Amino acid sequence: MEYYEHKLIKRAQKLRKNMTEEERKLWYSFLRSLPVKFVRQKAIGNYIVDFYCASKKLVIELDGSQHYEDEGKEYDRARDAYLQSLGLTVLRYSNYDFHKMYKAICEDIWNHLGLE
Repeated sequence: MEYYEHKLIKRAQKLRKNMTEEERKLWYSFLRSLPVKFVRQKAIGNYIVDFYCASKKLVIELDGSQHYEDEGKEYDRARDAYLQSLGLTVLRYSNYDFHKMYKAICEDIWNHLGLE
């Protein structure tokens, strides 16, 4: 079981109710129908990840423009390092790429899951 800050639970619940357009599309048209279980807005340590599959130790992040500013990049580097220290694989996709290459992103996720 992953450690998490209990104070993040209410924030994670709020984020689940207010998913971005990209998160909603990935969740409703791909992730929730997979043969492995994903959860949305999962608290892990001091962070909330967009999507998490415990059985495959996989985190999926959909990044808006704030992630490409200096502060966002540094935050994401620290966050990814922490998640990787727990043995998790982090897949990041920009919202821009999501709109341009949705099918390729779904295929990439599928391949990382090692599903037949």
